[in-house]
Amino acid sequence: MIRDLIALPETSKVWIYQGDKELSYDQIDFIRPKIYEYVDQWASHGQAVEAYGNIFHKRFLVLVADESALEVSGCSIDGSVHFVKWASKELNIDFFDRMNYAIMSEDEEISTIHHIDFKEAYVQGKITDESLIFNNLVDTKHRFLTDWIKPLKDSWHYKFVS
Repeated sequence: MIRDLIALPETSKVWIYQGDKELSYDQIDFIRPKIYEYVDQWASHGQAVEAYGNIFHKRFLVLVADESALEVSGCSIDGSVHFVKWASKELNIDFFDRMNYAIMSEDEEISTIHHIDFKEAYVQGKITDESLIFNNLVDTKHRFLTDWIKPLKDSWHYKFVS
């Protein structure tokens, strides 16, 4: 059952899938209604999941589910992963490469740096302690709204450059 993000509790579970490239407006126009359709029919143990899904920053597919009354587990999580895999194939975008870290520039452009190149980018000054980095491991709506994007120095990613 689709809900607005604002209507879901702060404790709602979040899954963030980062695309390996920016989606075009045509791709967003194609996939957004499909996300809404999926979230509207998302079920766990035969019961509707109160959830939200959308594309953020033209790169991230985000699903949010209220688990206060109904836990999302097993087959329902598998179903969401199958949906994201389908979206990856339809859009020709990899939403499953966890080795690329997304950085937002001052002009809000998003680029990615592969894990292997991360420290070198820091040493060369391409990223700094103040560079905004996306923490796709946030797991609740509250953390999504408060900790998803933060300066590198305040992120778990900092251990790779220090």
